[in-house]
Amino acid sequence: SSNSYPNKIMKSQFLLDPEITFLNHGSFGACPKPIFENYQYWQLELEKEPVQFIQKNSAQYLKTSKDALANYIGCSSDDFFYTTNPTVAVNTVLRSLNLEEGDEVLTTNHEYGAMDRTWSYFSKKKGIKYIRQNISLPILSKEQILNEFWSGYTSKTKIIFISHISSVTALVFPVKEICEKARELGLITIIDGAHVPGQLDLNIQELNPDFYTGALHKWMLAPKGVSFLYVKKTFQNSIDPLVVSWGYESESPSDSQFLDYHQHQGTRDISAFLTIPKAIEFLRVNNWEERAASCRKLIRDNYNKFCELLNSKPICPVTSEFLVQMCSIPIQTTKPLELKETLFHKYKIEIPVMKLEDKFFLRIAINGYNSQQDLEILQEALEDIIENSDLINLG
Repeated sequence: SSNSYPNKIMKSQFLLDPEITFLNHGSFGACPKPIFENYQYWQLELEKEPVQFIQKNSAQYLKTSKDALANYIGCSSDDFFYTTNPTVAVNTVLRSLNLEEGDEVLTTNHEYGAMDRTWSYFSKKKGIKYIRQNISLPILSKEQILNEFWSGYTSKTKIIFISHISSVTALVFPVKEICEKARELGLITIIDGAHVPGQLDLNIQELNPDFYTGALHKWMLAPKGVSFLYVKKTFQNSIDPLVVSWGYESESPSDSQFLDYHQHQGTRDISAFLTIPKAIEFLRVNNWEERAASCRKLIRDNYNKFCELLNSKPICPVTSEFLVQMCSIPIQTTKPLELKETLFHKYKIEIPVMKLEDKFFLRIAINGYNSQQDLEILQEALEDIIENSDLINLG
């Protein structure tokens, strides 16, 4: 097809196995060679002179990286620190919130499994209630999401926790409206934006949440293990470090206790954190906005076709309001794991089969190295499986 050739060239810029049709950028991302080389550059710098790197230079290196990211996500570089992943970020917040028995956290039934488990753990510890408000599928409108979500609100609600883009269902949630109403109601907002940086334009200042976390190793193409936690100024001094280290009662404190507490965590390799300027440059040099737009178009052009093939219906309007570079197609199967393994081992396609309550979804993620050809490979594989096995039911 016409657009697959430049994408083939782009795939050669990634470290991905060329034998695999890779349709799962959403889980752990994929890192291009120039960014990975920059990662290795920092690792070598660290090993050449570890003392100078860790004790002297790391603060300046981090600042350079954070300034670049601050500009990209629309907030001050003093208001966030790097973490390895969004789960670490949310755990940091949860340990510090003064919650009392009976307090309620309002969320949706579309949240990421690790987050549900984190909240479940703290609910048991602190006697709080985690209200997983049902957002019913198919989504018909933004208003429907907002109405269903807020019908879970009570006088005991203290916190709003919600994904900006959901993992299993790959839906964009109206977090701007949710943050606005939460502010009016005096609620704390914690936004899980794992899939947002590099996929949706993010302006944290405009969104104005209390806490926001995003992964940079997914759609921003950084190496694995780099995310951030933004904390609004009013909360910065009440957030305890997950690990107490040299930044606590520091001998050479900076202007920010918040950063001292969370950035100085003993010996660790921060190389992944330092690749962010290179990642941003890679996106710019490779005209990623245009590429991302064609990825979004591929999702919209193909969603209905896959629904027809699997005898299911879209879970939302097929528009840019709800879908970015991923979509989840309802799939009827009693053997989800076997289906995923078969797609990988027999057809060399990396794609997840996701579960939400009692329903399963085939989640397609598209990035700049993908093309219509990849989706045709998937389509043929699914047709073959439907015809020759019992892994997919057409119900």
